[in-house]
Amino acid sequence: MRRLALEALGEWEDGSRHAADILEDISRARRLGPLDHAFLQQLLYGVLRHLSRLDGLIDELRSGRVTRETRNVLRLGFFQIFHSHIPAYAAVGETVALARNGRGFVNALLRRADRERGTLEAMMDAWPVSIAQSHPQFLVDRWTAAWGEEAALAQCRWDNEPAPVYARINPLAPEATRAQVMAAYESHKVPGAPGFFQIEGPIPHEWLDSGAIYIQDPSTTLACRMLDAQPGERVLDACAAPGGKTSLLAASLGTGATLVACDRPGGRLRRLRQNLERLHAGDVLIAETDWLAPGPPAWLGDLRWGGGFHAILADVPCSNTGVMRRRVDVRWRIDEREFARLHQLQIDLVERLLPLLRHGGRLIYSTCSIDAEENEAVVAELCRRHPGLRLDHSEAELPWRDGFDGAYAARLIREA
Repeated sequence: MRRLALEALGEWEDGSRHAADILEDISRARRLGPLDHAFLQQLLYGVLRHLSRLDGLIDELRSGRVTRETRNVLRLGFFQIFHSHIPAYAAVGETVALARNGRGFVNALLRRADRERGTLEAMMDAWPVSIAQSHPQFLVDRWTAAWGEEAALAQCRWDNEPAPVYARINPLAPEATRAQVMAAYESHKVPGAPGFFQIEGPIPHEWLDSGAIYIQDPSTTLACRMLDAQPGERVLDACAAPGGKTSLLAASLGTGATLVACDRPGGRLRRLRQNLERLHAGDVLIAETDWLAPGPPAWLGDLRWGGGFHAILADVPCSNTGVMRRRVDVRWRIDEREFARLHQLQIDLVERLLPLLRHGGRLIYSTCSIDAEENEAVVAELCRRHPGLRLDHSEAELPWRDGFDGAYAARLIREA
């Protein structure tokens, strides 16, 4: 697995692919079992979570130039020594074997790191937050300005912890199956999140594959709760993939309602179809839609949409800064300019949706970002541009404060 982790790190550095996609491709190609997959994930994600800290240690201990491959070998070794429960002898011995060149150098640095672990940990903890906690300086600066130094540090530490696995019971699954799941996970319920439980150990794939459960963080239900879909309503889920929120809306609406789920053509739409079928939400109308393409979507010509939608969920593309504990390399794939670009994209997308909302209807603006430029600032700009739009309610869930993934939702009412 360490050899595969080294290959994965090299591939990640070579391009713009996300670590999760690289991990899945390797796991599928090598037909890895659950334990091997989990170990590979631990190594790859662990290095990326602590990248700046590991590189700082390498630069502190090395003498002379280090090749890219040797640096990745050392990253893997130092991660195992300082941030895992892997015995040091295994971490050192197995990692040294990865080095094609300079094995003596790698062996010496890893053994020194093990001998001087306490001293080196204290040294690293004293570094600036951006290096010690492996976050770009611009993110640390934004969070410090928004919440203060202690909260910014707490958010960085949150991102660097492995994410727990939460699942919710699918209310559309057969009642007998739901009862079995509830009985099995009675002691693992998540306080304050009805229907959710924490999975410790192997994921129960028989229930996952049958649609009895769905892997999802409790924070993702914020937008659906705020939309509060009622039986008989016409509801549009405008950016629906992968379908977790869509299935919750379908359960709330029941039969006789109209729920349209849209996403861009390609892999996201395929995944949406597959998930909704698995989650027993086959009555949802799925429409291939690129909201930023010229002209209205073809399906809008159907007279069934006359009068507009009672409610629209706009779970818009965002920076994912609220889920960096799970999407470990997001911090290394964005820069400060990305927030301005996303801010404008989010406004453009919602403005395409507003004409579809009936008078008195509600639009839920939702992100998994914890940045005000994508949240409060977007809502304020929309209300400024559209005087007939009123902010009714908004909520933000911050990981360092609330204990789950970050999320934001705002309920906007079209009054004119």
